[in-house]
Order: sequence, then C-alpha cells, then structure tokens
Amino acid sequence: MPATLQAFPPVLDTRTRAVVLGSFPGVASLQAQAYYANPRNQFWPIMAAILGEPFPDLEYPERIRRLLAHRIGLWDVYGACQREGSLDSAIRAASPNDLAQLTREAPGLRLVLHNGAESARRLHETQALGVKALRLPSTSPANARWSFEAKLEAWAEALASAGIPEKP
Repeated sequence: MPATLQAFPPVLDTRTRAVVLGSFPGVASLQAQAYYANPRNQFWPIMAAILGEPFPDLEYPERIRRLLAHRIGLWDVYGACQREGSLDSAIRAASPNDLAQLTREAPGLRLVLHNGAESARRLHETQALGVKALRLPSTSPANARWSFEAKLEAWAEALASAGIPEKP
C-alpha cells in the first residue's frame, strides 16, 4: 500500500474571482511543492497566453503573485490520497477538500474551473456553492486528445465569462 500523500493549501485571497480546481498534484508538483510543476503540463503556458504574463519564465512565487493579481486562485478537489505515479486513474483512498472553503476565503468568487474529468467529479458540489462551475479539458500531458490551441480556446472562453482578463 503506497503512503498517503498530502496536497497543497489553496492559493486564494479575498479578491479571487475564479478558481482552478485540479484533482491532486502530480509527482513533479509534489517534489517541487508547486502547482503544475511538470514542464509538460500546459497550465502555465495557457495562462501566459490568456493573461499576457511570462508565467513559464518566472519563479514559482512570482507566478502565484501574478496569478492572484489576475484574481485567479488554485486548489485541488482532494486534500490527501494514495497514488503511485501521477495519473488520476491511480488515485485511491482520496480525502476530499472542503470546497465550501472557496466561498469563505474568496467571497467574490464567480467561477470554478475544473481542470479535467477527475476534478469534475465534484462539479455538483461546486455548483452548489452558488457560483458558475465548468469542466475544462485537462492541461495534463496525459490529455493528448486536445491540441494546445483547442485547450487554450476553451480556457480563454471560460475565464472571459468571469471578466478575466479585465479589459482596460
């Protein structure tokens, strides 16, 4: 039986309008103690294209600072689990995060974006928070069915529905 792994705390503040919910950090992210640390994950390049920020070139603390400045937060649906490797299909004995914490810590939350199918299993819970919740194509390298361009279009459209990025 693999050891129980612990996820990260949420990246939120009171100005957060949209939260990206993954399933659980992959091996590279757990080792780096950073969301979306696998260089093949397309999350940071997608955010760079949408928000006009050089996320892939920045150190992690600066990525987080700038993401929060755009009113976007990060978290995962599971706070702990057992898993060998990084695939969602290998997640066992998962302990869910208290998703109601999202609206307590981010009272202006308007949108929850589920990054992939495993996260979207809890879509009904995020919809019950009274905010718009959407399932988006996973940014994981395991999701090869979607091209980068198709993922970018889906993510940009979803964020635009919450007024992100803000227009001058």
